[in-house]
Amino acid sequence: MDPLKIRNVAIIAHVDHGKTTLVDGLLKQSNTFRDNQAEMSQDLIMDSGDQEKERGITITAKITSVNHADSRVNIIDTPGHADFSGEVERTLNMADGCLLIVDAQEGPMPQTKFVLSKALALDLKPIVVINKIDKPASRIKEVLNELDDLFLELAVHESQLHYPVYYAIGREGKAWDTIPEDPAAPGNLDTIFDAIMTKIPPPTVELDKPFQMLINALAWDSFKGKYAIGRITRGQVKAGDQVTLCKKDGKMVKAKVDNVFMSRGVSKFEVGQGVAGDIVQLTGIADVQIGETIADATQPEALPVFEVEAPTLRIYLGPNTSPFKGLEGEFSTSRQIKERLDKELETNVGLRVQDDGIGFTVSGRGELHLGVLIEAMRREGYEFEVGRPQVVTFEQNGKTMEPLEEVIIEVPAEHVGAVQMELGKRRANLKEQFSSNKGVTKLVYEMPTRTLLGMRNILMTNTKGTLVMNTLPLGHQEQGAALSQLRNGVLIAFETGVTTPYALQNVEERGTNFIGAAVKVYAGQIIGLNTRQEDMEINVCKAKHLTNMRSSSSDGVVQLTPPTIFSLEQCLDFIENDELLEVTPKTLRLRKKELDPNKRKRQK
Repeated sequence: MDPLKIRNVAIIAHVDHGKTTLVDGLLKQSNTFRDNQAEMSQDLIMDSGDQEKERGITITAKITSVNHADSRVNIIDTPGHADFSGEVERTLNMADGCLLIVDAQEGPMPQTKFVLSKALALDLKPIVVINKIDKPASRIKEVLNELDDLFLELAVHESQLHYPVYYAIGREGKAWDTIPEDPAAPGNLDTIFDAIMTKIPPPTVELDKPFQMLINALAWDSFKGKYAIGRITRGQVKAGDQVTLCKKDGKMVKAKVDNVFMSRGVSKFEVGQGVAGDIVQLTGIADVQIGETIADATQPEALPVFEVEAPTLRIYLGPNTSPFKGLEGEFSTSRQIKERLDKELETNVGLRVQDDGIGFTVSGRGELHLGVLIEAMRREGYEFEVGRPQVVTFEQNGKTMEPLEEVIIEVPAEHVGAVQMELGKRRANLKEQFSSNKGVTKLVYEMPTRTLLGMRNILMTNTKGTLVMNTLPLGHQEQGAALSQLRNGVLIAFETGVTTPYALQNVEERGTNFIGAAVKVYAGQIIGLNTRQEDMEINVCKAKHLTNMRSSSSDGVVQLTPPTIFSLEQCLDFIENDELLEVTPKTLRLRKKELDPNKRKRQK
């Protein structure tokens, strides 16, 4: 295809502003699918992973293409959450422009700022789409003003301040170049297609030069093996070409291209050749990694490796050491866990893994980033244990530097006091506070990443689930004083056995219960939260002794409050430095690192 008829566009937005829904509309209205294909009746077509569907967020960047008239539009659907910024950083350099999707009610949010700063730094041509304009509380004019301020803050040069704005209802597949008088009237996304073709420049290419391509993504299937995905920088490539793989360590490895594929919709198709400016998938190069260059064998020149921001959080991850090890998981040895982490490193560019002998230190961009990996391994049959998340620090000019974040909280006015009290304990610095006319107060804080750990669950409880909280990396600052333990002590199982309703009544009297009746537990397992600051051992396997005495009150059925069941992220938030989370395909168990009560006492 003529490179002048190719457009490479990235879709960027804050979480839940309608990015993937708009891509659905572009796919459906470009006749990518037949009328009777299942995708025509699906939502969030590009969010194909199980966790993406369950969480309702994009986790990995997806690349697809649609045909418009006689042109091809390559679309890169990126995550909106800052924890997956590695996905954004590795894929944005394949694009020449971007569609910035902004909610007509919420306006620019923290991740809007984050992804837009990355796009403008790469000099992508921006097109703004104000989505969900049919919301009853939409405030289009105010959002336009907020966008002006955001671009003024982030623009690298003056031309980026002149951006076109369009208006859309993504879930209905409608868009306009002016604010519509009747949003309910029939419409389509032709306006967006036309904007992409006229406002976003074609790729700048060198067709007559030797082939060169930077690898931005990898895929795999059992049919062709590994697919190396990237945008061709110069020249062209076809099946059977001899190429050179330029490794990160400077080595040059000879290889041969078996097949050339391109994406269309949710599938791929084989093509005769790929030309400069197009996004292709090459097979036959088994040893390739993200960030490496595939070049013509006669002139192998490596492209600069894109920089990915350093991780901010790390956790210990190692083989399970509990008394129940090996009972629920298929893969539980250190070697099997290492193989799985090595496989993850091939595609997860924001992740770092350090081998510590038996276990591993896994570093990522946030609790959600690490939580998604842990959940994926759990579902694949792995059994392991993880420690409390810790911040990643480094030395600079003799000082220890720690990551700093901006925290934006929106909460009803009646809960502002509870939020301010909790953040005061964590030594957060309040930068801004203002109220909307709808009774919602917005608070903007700066605080170290380590003081954020465990905060979201507490705030959700204290605000009765009405809190909206977003974070944004700000850089690093000198490490401050350690925080005292903010959580109460825990209730610990005294012996191994099966819990009884009779014994669990004792737990309810002393705190919050985490487990139900007839559940197997082991000595040292955490079974509840104490009402006091210290830890307490408790026998939850004790049965009621039978006697020949009867009373009308004591022989009734035991009424227990349903136990509090934590999600994976809540468990990671909960544990302290002397505790671990046991993760198996069937169960999440909180436990003390040292299970022996006598040894625990000596360690204090």
